[in-house]
Amino acid sequence: MNHAFPCGQRKRFVTRRDFLSQLGGGLGGVALAAMMNDAQAATNPLAPKRTHHMAKAKAVIQIFCPGGLSHVDSWDYKPELAKRQGKSFDPDGKLTFFASKPGNCQGSYWPFRQHGQCGRWMSDLFPKLAERVDDIAFIRSMQSKSALHGPAMFMANSGFILPGFPSMGAWVTYGLGSESDELPAFVVLPDPRGLPPGGVINWGAGFLPAIHQGTTLQTDAGKPPIADLFPPKEFSNLRGEAEQVSRDFLQTLNREHAAARSGNSELDARIAAYELAARLQLSAPEAADLRGESDATRKLYAIGHEDIGPFGRQCMLARRLVERGVRFVQIFCGAENTVAKKIRPNWDSHEDIVRDHGYWGPVLDTGAAALLTDLKSRGLLESTLVICTTEFGRQPAAQGKGRDHNPGAFTAWLAGGGIKGGTAFGETDELGFKAAVDPAYCYDLHATALHLLGLDHEKLSFYNNGIQRRLTDVHGKVIRQILA
Repeated sequence: MNHAFPCGQRKRFVTRRDFLSQLGGGLGGVALAAMMNDAQAATNPLAPKRTHHMAKAKAVIQIFCPGGLSHVDSWDYKPELAKRQGKSFDPDGKLTFFASKPGNCQGSYWPFRQHGQCGRWMSDLFPKLAERVDDIAFIRSMQSKSALHGPAMFMANSGFILPGFPSMGAWVTYGLGSESDELPAFVVLPDPRGLPPGGVINWGAGFLPAIHQGTTLQTDAGKPPIADLFPPKEFSNLRGEAEQVSRDFLQTLNREHAAARSGNSELDARIAAYELAARLQLSAPEAADLRGESDATRKLYAIGHEDIGPFGRQCMLARRLVERGVRFVQIFCGAENTVAKKIRPNWDSHEDIVRDHGYWGPVLDTGAAALLTDLKSRGLLESTLVICTTEFGRQPAAQGKGRDHNPGAFTAWLAGGGIKGGTAFGETDELGFKAAVDPAYCYDLHATALHLLGLDHEKLSFYNNGIQRRLTDVHGKVIRQILA
C-alpha cells in the first residue's frame, strides 16, 4: 500500500509493514528492554518479600528519646530508693559514674501510682500513657555497653557501638521490602530542633545497599517535607508534559550511566532516589499535609501547643505514613546536646531533671498516647509495632539537681502488633542501678521486633568482609514473655 503526501509535509502515520521494515531488529531491542525491566522488577530491593514465618505486624513506629530518659522517674518503680532518700549511695567510695562521683540516693522526682487492669506502677510524669498501660509491655532490664551518647545511640539503633553498621530500619526494609511505590520504605522524623547525637549515622544502611537507608522528612509546618524536593523557581516553567519528557530523558541517562558501573549500590540508590523523588513530589506533600485531619484528631495530638505540638505533629505524620504503606518510621523526641538555655534539647538531665524531664515528659506523654489511641481507633495498632526507647538510663543517685548517665539499666516499651499489653519483662535491683533479673540488650529488643515482623533474626543476614553479618550480631533472643 502506497501513501502519497504533499511535498514538504511530514508523514503522520506509518503502516505496520513500514514500522517493521524501519525498525528491523529494533523489536528485539524492545523485547530485551522489557525482559530487563521485568528482571529489574524481580530484583527490586524494595519489592515486598516473603517472611520467614507468619508476621504479627507489618510496620514499625519507633520513638527514640535521645539523651537518656530516667527509668527511675518514669517506668521503673523503686520504693526502696525513696526509703534511702538522702543516704549515701556509695559509702565505700568505690564507684565512679560517667561525669561525676555518686551523690546521695535520690528517689523519683514524681510520685508513682498503679494504673490499668494490670496494676502497673507509673510515675505522674506520664498520666496519658498511664491510661494506655494495658496496651503496653515494658522491658525493665535493658542495658547498654556504652555511657557515651554517640556510641550508645549507635548500639541502640544498629547493635554496635561503632558507626557504620546498618540501622534496624535498614535491616527491616532489606528483609521485607516496601508496601509503597510512592513513599520511602524507611522514613525518619527528626526533632525540629535538629538531628540527634550521632546524626544521620543512626539511620544509615551501613554495608547494606544504600537504598535501605532512612529518608528524612521535615515536620515543620510550612516547609516542604523533603529538602530540595521541588525544582528551583527559575525552572518553574518545566511543568506537565515538558517536565515528564525531561524526567524520562534523565532516567534514560541515569540507567545508561548505571549499566556501565554495575554493582555500585550507592549509585543505584541515588538513581532510585531520583526516580522516587519524582513520585514524592505528589505523594510526600499529600502525606505530610495535616489540614485534612479532624479538629478532634488535631486536638488529640495537641497540634496547636507551642511545646507539645511539634512532637504531636511527628506522631500524627507517622500514623499517616504507615497508613500509606511505609514500613518503618523512626521518630526522635529530642535533638543533639547543646548547652542548656531554657531547657536541654533532649533528655540528658545532668543539671536539673525537674526542669528537663518536666518539659519533655508532657511532650512524649501527649504524642505517644495520642499515637496509640489514634492507631487503635483506626484498627492499625494490631498491625503496627510501636517501640519507645532511649540509649541508656540515669543514675539513682543525685548529681546536684540532676542525674548522671546509667548504661547499666533503662526501660524500653512496646505496644501493638503481637504484643501482650499489661506485661513486663526483667527487673533492676532494688535501687534501679543495674539490671538484676533477665538482663536484656538491644539485641533482644531487635530480635523480638524482627520476630513480630515475620523475620528470624538468625536468618536475616548479609555477607560483608568475610562475615555473615546480622542486626543482632551473634546475640539476641526473642522475648516471648511479652508476646501475645
